[in-house]
Amino acid sequence: MNSEQLTITENCLYTLMPLDVFKALAGIDDREDKLAAFSLVTSTFTIEQYCKRRLLRKRHFETVEYTGDWVLPLREYPVRKFLALYAVTKNMDKGHWGELVDPEFYRVLPDCGTILDVPYAVEIIPANKKLIAVKAVYVAGYPVDRVPADLSAACFELASWNFNRYRGRRVGLTGNIKGSGKEGEHFETAMPENVKQLLEAYRRKVI
Repeated sequence: MNSEQLTITENCLYTLMPLDVFKALAGIDDREDKLAAFSLVTSTFTIEQYCKRRLLRKRHFETVEYTGDWVLPLREYPVRKFLALYAVTKNMDKGHWGELVDPEFYRVLPDCGTILDVPYAVEIIPANKKLIAVKAVYVAGYPVDRVPADLSAACFELASWNFNRYRGRRVGLTGNIKGSGKEGEHFETAMPENVKQLLEAYRRKVI
């Protein structure tokens, strides 16, 4: 792999920590680029699965049912930029995106500029009584160069843990392994507790 190919690969990686930063912190050389990249990407997806939300900056297309409440919750957050809102009404052709709503008739809560890590919503002023849903197009999540420190630390810890497992090293040893003949050892296959603690603030709260 030449340097140009590596640069393209790094830019395309879906990870909460850049590959070169991970390698520098973990003391990994270029010969293990593939394994390091795989560890980062799998760890990022594992973290998102554990938190029940997307964390990296991404464009989202979401349909939200209108039930009479003017405040409609958005699935992903924090919202970085709101791109468009479409109104879907009764008797509209199937597959039709809907009518584009003028920005004067809706606003995002909280404001996109605040970047708070809380669920966001779009507040609308429904002008059409036949409204049944809205389609929202927005950008949510953290750009890789602005990931919060504890999220980045969680990614590093989990990626390092996975990297050592993939290398064949024994990691996460606690308790006993049956038949091992050695006390005080047990191979931990779940997410390490220190990573869970770092992620607690970012988990989607399900009521």
